[in-house]
Amino acid sequence: MFELRLMAPEDRVEMVSDALDALDALSVSVEDADAQTDAEQALFGEPGMPPPKEGWQRSRVIALFAEEALAKEAASVLALQDFFEGCAVLGVAPVPDQDWVRLTQSQFAPVEITPEFWIVPTWHEPPAQASRVIRLDPGLAFGTGTHPTTRMCLRWIAKQGALAGRRVLDYGCGSGILAIGAAKFGASDIDAVDIDEAAVSSTMRNAEANGVQLKAGLPEAAQGAYDVVLANILATPLKVLAPLLRSHVAPGGSLVLAGILERQAEELQQAYAPYAALEVGDSEDGWILMTARC
Repeated sequence: MFELRLMAPEDRVEMVSDALDALDALSVSVEDADAQTDAEQALFGEPGMPPPKEGWQRSRVIALFAEEALAKEAASVLALQDFFEGCAVLGVAPVPDQDWVRLTQSQFAPVEITPEFWIVPTWHEPPAQASRVIRLDPGLAFGTGTHPTTRMCLRWIAKQGALAGRRVLDYGCGSGILAIGAAKFGASDIDAVDIDEAAVSSTMRNAEANGVQLKAGLPEAAQGAYDVVLANILATPLKVLAPLLRSHVAPGGSLVLAGILERQAEELQQAYAPYAALEVGDSEDGWILMTARC
């Protein structure tokens, strides 16, 4: 495999990427050329919504080709195009052979939720101080504990202490990590639901691997009232789901929402105002956790 690396201003990224696709690139990725510097830009988007921008002010475009000749030919063709003005070819280089399994595993270390509560991939030993451990490997479904929203939800669960006798709903369960976390703290009546059947299957596999009991299914499997309703999704679907999620919270129960940027706090509070009074319960890296006692 060979990489063709290009530099492109923000307004040329889409045209260059489309051209690379037409030139039989196996993949095209875009990076902030100023990442890890004072000029780095943060771009936030949500699934199903238009991207905030096509790229960064200085974007590094990386195309993967099966052969060096194809990569060099693509660079030559692009250089002749009018839309390539302001862009530059940075070079063509072979992609080094890697033990991709070992490389991927090296990127996922144990994740601390609290000093006693950890998420640990199966290829690692749990830390000595870990009294509660979720065993979870990266997979197709969202939720490995590396994202701030997941960590905040699990911290909230840990702060509640024992959940014995409490009914829990994990809405939009992904990998099932929040439902498994609730089970680790004693909850025994747990429903985990998701619109993605792959997530439902992933949740069941992960629950079995962790030795916990829960029920997983599509959203219609959520029935009745729960003492705790957890939803780690994103702001837009959380707003749409406001009446549904609130309807599942038992009197005196807790509603816990994540996947929300700090700047979205007020719009979430307004969306939920007819149903519950949301407050910011935690924050990390620009993301917040919002909770309400119903």
